[in-house]
Amino acid sequence: MSIHRKAIIAVLLAAIALAAVVPGIAEAAPVTAQASAPHNAAFARWSDDFAADLVRIDPVEASISQYFSGAEQAALDRQLTPFTQAQRDKRLALARKGVARLDKWLAGPLDATQRISAATMKWSLANAIANAKYADHSFVFNQMSGPQVSLVRVMTQLHPIRSAADVDSYLARLDQLAQRMDEATARARSAAARSLIAPRFILERAQAQVDAVLKTPAAQNALVTSLAQRSAALPDLTPEARSAAIARATAIVDGKVIPAYARVASFMAGIHPRTSDKAGVSNLPGGAQAYRRALASFTGTSLSPDEVHAIGLREVAKIEEAMDTHLRALGFHQGTLNARLAMLERSLQPPLDPDPRPAILARYADLVRDAEKRSEKLFNIKPRAPIVVEREPALTEASASASYMLPAADGSRPGVFKVPLPGPEFEMVTMRTLAYHEGVPGHHFQLAIQQEMTDLPKFRSKRIFGGGSVHSEGWALYAEQLAVDDNWYEGDLPGLIGSLTDKLLRARRLVVDTGLHAKGWTRQQAIDYGVIAQEVDRYVAWPGQACAYMIGMLRIIEIRDKAQAALGPRFSLPAFHDVVLRTGSVPMDVLAGEVDRWVASQQSK
Repeated sequence: MSIHRKAIIAVLLAAIALAAVVPGIAEAAPVTAQASAPHNAAFARWSDDFAADLVRIDPVEASISQYFSGAEQAALDRQLTPFTQAQRDKRLALARKGVARLDKWLAGPLDATQRISAATMKWSLANAIANAKYADHSFVFNQMSGPQVSLVRVMTQLHPIRSAADVDSYLARLDQLAQRMDEATARARSAAARSLIAPRFILERAQAQVDAVLKTPAAQNALVTSLAQRSAALPDLTPEARSAAIARATAIVDGKVIPAYARVASFMAGIHPRTSDKAGVSNLPGGAQAYRRALASFTGTSLSPDEVHAIGLREVAKIEEAMDTHLRALGFHQGTLNARLAMLERSLQPPLDPDPRPAILARYADLVRDAEKRSEKLFNIKPRAPIVVEREPALTEASASASYMLPAADGSRPGVFKVPLPGPEFEMVTMRTLAYHEGVPGHHFQLAIQQEMTDLPKFRSKRIFGGGSVHSEGWALYAEQLAVDDNWYEGDLPGLIGSLTDKLLRARRLVVDTGLHAKGWTRQQAIDYGVIAQEVDRYVAWPGQACAYMIGMLRIIEIRDKAQAALGPRFSLPAFHDVVLRTGSVPMDVLAGEVDRWVASQQSK
């Protein structure tokens, strides 16, 4: 997933019925009715205005997407989105207003693109409303997306630095960071008063991140060093102005930011005695209902935790059987599956001297370039924006997963495949599949293409409304499987095992996530099932999200197979991919309807 778009994740997630991937999932009603209606200019104006209003109340998202232009965009680039209850209430009120109006639009005439847009908008907004009741079941200071790391990421990676004016906006934003941290602390304190407290091991991961900031002198803080690095080549920034900006940033970090982090540390120390090692959200008041809601949001289904757990067990058994066969072919006969995978991984580890990280990053870049060539016969459309590989920054590297960051819409920044390399051991077996998932033809094809499309409304091309994790992560996992099906691993049995390893992880996620949050599993039980501690802690901090991958992949494959069965020899895989990628991020039933329309059009030729 593009982990860097969390600022509006509550708007992007939704719960809808998912058509039959497995027994027990009911097919949703088609949303392509009245597809032949003429363009509705009134809906076009309303939807554009509504989306703009939604973005305006979230300056960070406005900055990430560069949604506006001129003075309005410049003003938003100087603000950090508040963490206050008033801000949450404002967003919720707007969502409710939007759903009520969309019900009326959907009952009337819309053209095909508008009907997709309206259905997607309602899907997203309705889910935000449903999720609001459980907002405080998400731990404010978690290690994945808590403000102690997300605000740093916004400033150091996502805030645009293209000119001297951007540097001034950076300083204006930086001056607000301490206030935002205090607002987040107040929210966490309010949640704690209702016994909504993170497990001890989650709190301690976040504490370590806060402590790292407190131990670093202001001049060496990433908020300062990043500004220094990113502003070095600006043609309209004089050396004197740059030095003054760096000095100002240092003073803000020293005088405001570090004290705010100290207040967070004090809050964490005070709450620590109240924490426990109970991992699942169901241990919190109202937690069982909160988990069902999270599971619905992230998978786009009405599946129960028991049903998701059963799907996971089924998929794990199939994948483990295939992996066992391949490991034996490489001579790994003895021990558990995990033990043999560990032996294979150790056999591929690079020497630690000299530092292997530059070579690993170069290898990832080579894999992406190779995937671009291999994709030629499978895709008609490809992103115009390039993609580069970068190492995850030090502050988040220990707890981060690999991720993809969208290119800047104005072309000033390429798509970025970020890889954490904390060492001293590195994940070598899964390098290829990770490059396919995060890069090509995974998230980079999916997200960059959508951003570049000019025939979609801006609120869809910029993913202000979309299909949530089940669509985005489902596509990325589908991209992994596509590489297997097209023999990209020919002659590379360790790489194929790596692909199955990642697929196994996604299947185990279904088992572990539901185990932790619905079946009373302990953290150690999840680790013993074969998932590393860092991954387990991610699932604890982010209930339900890990289930999106496998469910989404199964759904896309089901949609593809249905189309192929209907068209027979007239089915074209590149043409199918065109439909999926051109439709963009939409609810899965909307995607299924679009593919059905494409199939019908092909049959009528």
